Amino acid sequence: MTALHQSSAARAAGHASAPAGGKSLRGRARAIAPGFALALAVAAVATVVGEYVPLVGSAVPGAVIGAVIALTVKPGARVALGLKWASTFVLQCSVVLLGAQLSIGEAARVGVSSLPVMLGTLAVCLGATWLFGRLLGVLGDLRTLIGVGTGICGGSAIAAVSPVIEAASTDVAYAISTIFLFNITAVLAFPLLGHALGMSQQSFGLFAGTAVNDTSSVVATATTYGAAATSHAVVVKLVRTLMIIPICLGLAALAARKPRPATTAASTVPTASATTAAPAPAASAASAATVPAGAVASVPASQRQRGPARMSPRRVLKLVPWFLIGFVLVAAVNSVGIIPAAAHGPLQHVSVFLVAVALSAIGLSTNVAALRKAGSKPLLLGALLWITVAAASLGLQALTGTL
Repeated sequence: MTALHQSSAARAAGHASAPAGGKSLRGRARAIAPGFALALAVAAVATVVGEYVPLVGSAVPGAVIGAVIALTVKPGARVALGLKWASTFVLQCSVVLLGAQLSIGEAARVGVSSLPVMLGTLAVCLGATWLFGRLLGVLGDLRTLIGVGTGICGGSAIAAVSPVIEAASTDVAYAISTIFLFNITAVLAFPLLGHALGMSQQSFGLFAGTAVNDTSSVVATATTYGAAATSHAVVVKLVRTLMIIPICLGLAALAARKPRPATTAASTVPTASATTAAPAPAASAASAATVPAGAVASVPASQRQRGPARMSPRRVLKLVPWFLIGFVLVAAVNSVGIIPAAAHGPLQHVSVFLVAVALSAIGLSTNVAALRKAGSKPLLLGALLWITVAAASLGLQALTGTL
């Protein structure tokens, strides 16, 4: 009888939770809809612009139109969640769809052939980070975050590294703002540079994959140049993204050996300006360290003095982006002929439009206050690293005969 009552209670709980879960899902959809609809509208306009001016494509106009709207109208909090969703999840889905244009063998060949240039640019970037950071007086965690953001994959690398080195929310915001500025600059300038240098599709794909920071900006930059450049750049970029793992392991080892003073209440709780200044991609990194104001006294001292995040095997696996796995799986499905050739063109068009949606959302999320707050020295460091990595990529391609 008791078991029967428990079973009935379980069923009742299941029936009760189902509507609640449905309501939660509908509530999230309603919260996302305004911002997503705005990004879709901007992307639609940008696509029309791209049809008339093929050289710029649809991603660049989307970012520019979005930024102009952000600077003039200043979209409010009502659209923030939808814009964040469009700039992250939608972009990641576009990368997965790009796997339908490649086979596993081709992806492996591109990844292996890009290793000399990719590893060379990463080494140059890390060395330049140390040198320029010291010369400019940008030291500590902020220098590290800007360096890994430029050398690996922008906001994703910053979000992965920040809990490992216990970076302050203000440093995360500054680094994200700096990286964001040069992502947009790369999307606008690099295709023009590629045409001026007469680069092939494969050469430009390697250039974009190694010299541009965030995945969204890599895809947008290469999409403007051509379909073959886009496929090449995505593979290079995804292989480059895996460098997050050894970098995080190395930083974790250094952080574990470095003595740190006990964290004070003032450094544990981010200021309101620090948390609001961070653009959307930094939210996952900053939120992990956020403690509500006035609640410090209730946090045990052992937690407030906790050291850097430990790199367990489970944490290492979490550093592998899900869209990288999705990209490989779709490429594998395409390799065995499950995806018909007639579907490749439509899937590519969908992927390009999703990139335009993501870049429109990024433009609409432009945070001028955060860029101003970053000051001149971090921005100058970001500029020097951006130029150095771009020059290193072109130089290494010339040395290896791939330019």
